[in-house]
Amino acid sequence: MAVYTWEFSKKAAKEFSKLDQQIQRRLIRWLDEHIEGSNNPRAWGKALEGELETFWRYRVGDFRIIADIQDGLFLVTVVKAGKRGEIYRRN
Repeated sequence: MAVYTWEFSKKAAKEFSKLDQQIQRRLIRWLDEHIEGSNNPRAWGKALEGELETFWRYRVGDFRIIADIQDGLFLVTVVKAGKRGEIYRRN
């Protein structure tokens, strides 16, 4: 059975680098523990609705990770990560 890995999109990596280092470590640890090597990344998240319906949301305390699950590549691409109140705002 194939297992998933994860990565940041270019834009998400740039935004992520602006987060506090402690928060960065917490989110990366969560991704490593729950997504890396998982055979079902959907088990940990929730499908978004509306315009964002192709993405999944993962909740890590007060923070959210928005990701695109690519089944053909067994890859979860993080497209945005940040504080709950700010994550859904348009840039």
